Amino acid sequence: MQEFDKLAQSLQPHYSHFNVSARLLFTGHSHQAWPDVAFDGVRQYMQIAADQVDTKWSAAFEKTEVLRSYLRNYYDDPTGKYCREQNTHVLMISWLSSLNLKEKPKIITTTGEFHSMYRQLRRYQEEGYEIVFLPHEDDDQLLSSIKNEIDDRTAAVMLSRIYFETSEINTRISEIAAETKKAGIPLLIDDYHGTNVVPLSITDEGLEHCYVLIGGYKYLQWGEANCFLRYPSDCSLRPAITGWFASFDTLDEPRDNEPVSFDDGDQKFASGTYDPISQFRAAAVANFFQKMGLSPETLRKQYSDQVSYLRYLFDEQSFSKDIIKHANSRPIEETGGFLALKSPHAREIRAKLLSQGVFTDARGDIIRFGPAPYTTADQCRQAIQKLGEVISSL
Repeated sequence: MQEFDKLAQSLQPHYSHFNVSARLLFTGHSHQAWPDVAFDGVRQYMQIAADQVDTKWSAAFEKTEVLRSYLRNYYDDPTGKYCREQNTHVLMISWLSSLNLKEKPKIITTTGEFHSMYRQLRRYQEEGYEIVFLPHEDDDQLLSSIKNEIDDRTAAVMLSRIYFETSEINTRISEIAAETKKAGIPLLIDDYHGTNVVPLSITDEGLEHCYVLIGGYKYLQWGEANCFLRYPSDCSLRPAITGWFASFDTLDEPRDNEPVSFDDGDQKFASGTYDPISQFRAAAVANFFQKMGLSPETLRKQYSDQVSYLRYLFDEQSFSKDIIKHANSRPIEETGGFLALKSPHAREIRAKLLSQGVFTDARGDIIRFGPAPYTTADQCRQAIQKLGEVISSL
């Protein structure tokens, strides 16, 4: 019995709707199961919508505040503001629209970014903007390259804290942030694979001036439509793409010819009307995590122990490296919440595993095994055993 089994086994009864104890769910890096309280949150919203009709919004905003409080506590960030939106792409577009790309058409990023950022910046590149894609594999080299690339044409730096394909942690985020602050350039950090996996103190790391993209679909277990952009309390950016929820408090005032205004609250980068049912679901989960004692330190240890064990089980199989090998050889301290393996047969392996009830996913030549806090050692063993059977059948 592995040490992480105790927590996993205590959690499993609370996920009866997803039946996590009887399934091999290893897409924890992509979509985790929701605890039963999430279903209670959905029912609560339906009743409030029926009872309160158009006055339901105050109750919805209260649920969003629960999520903001959770994130401020997680990131040790009492002064940061957190704009809620349907997905990180909407937030990223609003943020991009606030940059002065006419006079500063250069954006520095890396080759390891998730599709939403990579695709959007590639499209900007096609429109004539100067998008610099730096190699991301070596953190020290990346830091040096960013220093060399920053100039008076640079509008922003955009990169991940944990890379979505390999689970490698960018260990030079603080130094990169210091360089952007010195140059007066905004830094946008994609932390979708960091939240609830690898603790981060915005205060201790000197990131108060940074912008952070956060998504609830994965390790937070909040499900879809619960994404946030963390931004500084003294943010002076004015997004050109803006919705009426960015000035919700002034909607009943007469229109005038004054410059477009933004509320003083957390919704500066917001769009428009949304379905608040997701916040009720997510707030119930956030409260559940706190009730179960799933602190940042507890979650970090759980994921580290699980990924370490998956690595051990994989190495024990002694697979041919021509068939499959580690995509991430960094120590566990520099690794996020999933096991990344590289194989020319990655997508075929993923399909065959799924046919046998093992949920993973593949991106190009990388297949990922993502545990969740409720994943046991026996489930890890079963998954790697099934992997061995699939490899043998190739």
